Amino acid sequence: MENVWVAVSDKARTSGFRPDLGSSSVVGAEADKLLRIASLAEQFNSEQIADDARSAAERIAEGRFYVACVGQFKRGKSTLLNALIGGPILPSGVVPVTAVPTIVRFGERLGARVRLRSGEWTDIAAADIEEYVSEERNPENSKGVAGLEVFVPSPLLAEGMCFVDTPGLGSVFAGNTAATHAFLPHIDAAIVVIGTDPPIAGDELALVESVAKEIPDIVFVLNKADRVTQPERDAAVSFARQVLENRLQRPVPAIFETSALEQLDRGGSQREWALLVNALEQLVQRSGRQLVRDAADRSVRRLSGQLLVVVKEERDALTRPFDESERRIGQLREIVSQAEQSLNDLGYLFSGEQQRLSKTFGDHRDVFLKSVREVAHSELSSALQSLPRTNGPRYRRSAMRAAQDVARRHTMPWLEAEKIKGEEAYRKIAKRFADLTTDFLSRVRGIGTSELAYLPKELNAGQDFQTRSEFRFYEYIHLAMPASPVRYVADLALGAVRAHSAIDAGAHDFLDLLLETNSERVRNDLENRVTESRHCLEAEIRTVLRDLSAVAEQALARARTAHAAGAPSVESSLKRLASIEAELVRLSGAETSRLEHS
Repeated sequence: MENVWVAVSDKARTSGFRPDLGSSSVVGAEADKLLRIASLAEQFNSEQIADDARSAAERIAEGRFYVACVGQFKRGKSTLLNALIGGPILPSGVVPVTAVPTIVRFGERLGARVRLRSGEWTDIAAADIEEYVSEERNPENSKGVAGLEVFVPSPLLAEGMCFVDTPGLGSVFAGNTAATHAFLPHIDAAIVVIGTDPPIAGDELALVESVAKEIPDIVFVLNKADRVTQPERDAAVSFARQVLENRLQRPVPAIFETSALEQLDRGGSQREWALLVNALEQLVQRSGRQLVRDAADRSVRRLSGQLLVVVKEERDALTRPFDESERRIGQLREIVSQAEQSLNDLGYLFSGEQQRLSKTFGDHRDVFLKSVREVAHSELSSALQSLPRTNGPRYRRSAMRAAQDVARRHTMPWLEAEKIKGEEAYRKIAKRFADLTTDFLSRVRGIGTSELAYLPKELNAGQDFQTRSEFRFYEYIHLAMPASPVRYVADLALGAVRAHSAIDAGAHDFLDLLLETNSERVRNDLENRVTESRHCLEAEIRTVLRDLSAVAEQALARARTAHAAGAPSVESSLKRLASIEAELVRLSGAETSRLEHS
């Protein structure tokens, strides 16, 4: 995996950052472990592991920890971070903006730097950040940005906290969601940004659950609070807290209601902004040092585990016959070449299942609409007749509320029943996909190579097929009729001449719109969940398969060299590998690592 989120110490020295870690002996020891892993990885030409280990060691030694801002696209994550650091530094806009994770860290002066996959770090002007991280200027990271860091003189970051602006989940750009998921192992704490419609989406909930398994410190923010009424905010916060506590099995003490744009425009302390900033300051003071130590421990365990797989392959290559290793490499190459086609074939098969489900729930919707329209319009007509014939604009508001009430009465019971059918259909299609993929994995694993250690042995439909959210139709979607000066003046005229029937016709049209839009929600949510789940799982499998043969080929080449030098060379190599394996187990502090990779 490309190392897109790390810094090197030369910039930290020029930035003026001097963390105060107090007693840093533990942190220094963990950084030394990572540097040792990097040194060992270089012996096996495992450059990615070595680079990751060196980068982790540098940030650990500098006392930096990552607080990632995550959430669905267009939640206002970049704007929120801009408000926290005190200015519009990160690009934001009306289309999905962030294409790659961006680190925001302390510096005595404003600056930035970028690293492409093909080169070294290069300083850039802060004004040019958008050229590298925005979806418009760098669509799906077509420029190959491997890392981008922004240095700001923000007091909030002076003690080692670094913000990470992540691509939004659920955007039309699949690579954006993948980039955010790839960053998860490096998160030390998180700011989860939610909204009001829906308060928290299925892919967001799955991401929060993944993060919560590794880190305890999560700050929840309801952004864009200025765009909805207080009752709508209260409902969103209550619903989000209920869903989060149910999924995470732990209390969610606070969800801060803020407006980042309002804070940037007006300054000062708007809404619960001061409470949010205080929570982050408390995170630094209370947990900053522990977060750095936990980050070091996670990095040591992850990277030593990856290197243990390489060591085992080296040992096996020395002890097995060359022709057996060559057969295995040939099999690996064949697997790699066939894997993409197999997954594509699996995708076509599964797409048929998705289309069948979509048609089924589309038919359910058509039956519902046919059965409900006549009675719903009759109820609306009765409700409109009972309304006082006030001035036009006021009457329109009353008529539209009446349409909403009628639509809610008919739609909500149907949605609740349809939700149960949707969950059942999702479980069935998840099991179907799990069975198909498990069969594929079984064929791949038949080669018995250690490089496949990170592939799942089999899939559990309830655990491996993501996203695993419940359908959420407890908050009814309110579609506001568009307001305009022309409409207002026209309604005044209609009211003056007592032509309320024209407004009544608009209310009936609005009722149709509400029924049609809300009745589509089950099918849309089901399709989104299935598609996102499938893509996440396929991406994980492809990542492992693409690197299958490299380790085996390198191990065989070194084994040939050792055997060509004679038996003493082979014996010496085996002793060296045993010593390295034992050292990696000691470094990780987990004896089980040896058992898992033996």
